[in-house]
Amino acid sequence: MASHIILPPDDADENHNHQAAAEEREELGRDDDDEEHAHGHPPALPPKPALPFSAMCVRISRDSYPNLRALRNASSVSLADAAYVKISEGDFGYVLDDVPHFTDYLPDIPTYHNPLQDHPAYSTVKQYFVNEDDTVPQKVVVQKNSRRGVHFRRAGPRQRIYFGTDEVKACIVTCGGLCPGLNTVIRELVCGLSHMYNVSSIFGIQNGYKGFYSSNYLPLTPKSVNDIHKRGGTVLGTSRGGHDTKKIVDNIQDRGINQVYIIGGDGTQKGAYEIFKEIRKRGLKVSVAGVPKTIDNDIVIIDKSFGFDTAVEEAQRAINSAHVEACSAENGIGLVKLMGRYSGFIAMYATLASRDVDCCLIPESPFYLDGEGGLLQYVEKRLKENKHMVIVVAEGAGQDLIAKSIATSDQQDASGNKLLLDIGLWLTHKIKDYFKSKKMEMTIKYIDPTYMIRAIPSNASDNVYCTLLAHSAIHGAMAGYSFTVGMVNGRHTYIPFYRVTSTRNKVKVTDRIWARLLSSTNQPSFVSQKDIDEASEADRLANRPPLPTGVSSRVARSFDQSSSCSSNGEI
Repeated sequence: MASHIILPPDDADENHNHQAAAEEREELGRDDDDEEHAHGHPPALPPKPALPFSAMCVRISRDSYPNLRALRNASSVSLADAAYVKISEGDFGYVLDDVPHFTDYLPDIPTYHNPLQDHPAYSTVKQYFVNEDDTVPQKVVVQKNSRRGVHFRRAGPRQRIYFGTDEVKACIVTCGGLCPGLNTVIRELVCGLSHMYNVSSIFGIQNGYKGFYSSNYLPLTPKSVNDIHKRGGTVLGTSRGGHDTKKIVDNIQDRGINQVYIIGGDGTQKGAYEIFKEIRKRGLKVSVAGVPKTIDNDIVIIDKSFGFDTAVEEAQRAINSAHVEACSAENGIGLVKLMGRYSGFIAMYATLASRDVDCCLIPESPFYLDGEGGLLQYVEKRLKENKHMVIVVAEGAGQDLIAKSIATSDQQDASGNKLLLDIGLWLTHKIKDYFKSKKMEMTIKYIDPTYMIRAIPSNASDNVYCTLLAHSAIHGAMAGYSFTVGMVNGRHTYIPFYRVTSTRNKVKVTDRIWARLLSSTNQPSFVSQKDIDEASEADRLANRPPLPTGVSSRVARSFDQSSSCSSNGEI
């Protein structure tokens, strides 16, 4: 690898706006002390930072950049965050977006042999451990002259680990809304730590982040979690909000916790990132492993989130019920509202899987009701042709239309999410009023299985996925990394926190997958060419990751090219 960028934290960065002299020193990358400088004493040299764990890396210090402020202004990542970003470059446009490791700030930490090499279950495995140079590309479809693009570190067991098995004290917490598979992840974290690494001190944090400082820790053993995967929800409880970074890390430090497993969505992973930064600031030997969870499948980079397949499968049951109701009445309409606050993946995939849906409405594709080519005209046309129809709508669709007819307020939940108005109920009344004005008989049945699809146990596919995610998280934590784990192009990887929290994954209405849905339902697209152009530009900007301060133009190009093709985009 040609270079490895690690920008160490600098106290002067936090005060760079306080006075002009401090700003000038910051530009030069100096950490002078004002009082010593005033008396003519040479400034004390900062301690030499620890080398990264890769022996092939070359440190690029802050002194390498003549105009640090200009680089900061041109970057999407603040200098404080850039201290935790590790970018390695290689030949042919290869870029490794690496994850933090203990040796970045604890250079003399001891290592241990991985006990898996003596584990009977692994005796038949040809290669016990993942090669340290194994990486997974973000963009898998390339042309012969393409740059190799952005890669992530491959997940899996390492030959050397940074914990003695008897010193591990792990905790597990679930945050945010429910999702199929939460209990499976908890079970496999406990059983994996116990059976693979002989860890005996494992605790559950009850009721989300606030449980770190407001609830007792719940001891977990393989026996106590043996059959929890057969139940929906989470045995640890969950909540929104309650994130107080310093209090959480104080509690982690006081209790001697050294591995933290955090299961939750993008907001939860942002919290995990803040916890990691505070841990590193204090120089603690604590791994933070995030397992991304969202029923909406709106976490970027990863192929899909666990529980999504189960949610789509359960959504089809509601669609089947709506189809039966619609077919059993003259001019019958079955309207199903599915989860999807900002991303319509559940609605889209349930529609594609069902084949009984005549119209699918999602937040990413704006629609209109009245006039030529509008939704109401299409519903009337469909009823005259087939005598029945099924409509699927994601909960976040059409919020701008509701706002025009109903006074709204900017109320939020404990996680800061805007409370949405009920598009299903609103659309039901609009359709009824339209046909009443047309003096045309019709029957509409509104089905809302929103919370049913997320409260059930995970299916077989998701159970396997949850198991592999949990095991990958354990291997990474034992190896001293802090990260979010996820599957990218079919391979499990360790992804930097900032990558999965920088933006939200959404359905691309310019991809073939959406074209296939329109072809399946025969519905109008409702969007103009201007809307398509705006959506394309929005997708490009949304999927462009925040770049760390001071990356080269080669790295920036690789990030742009990789983000132009999302791993969970078109198929």
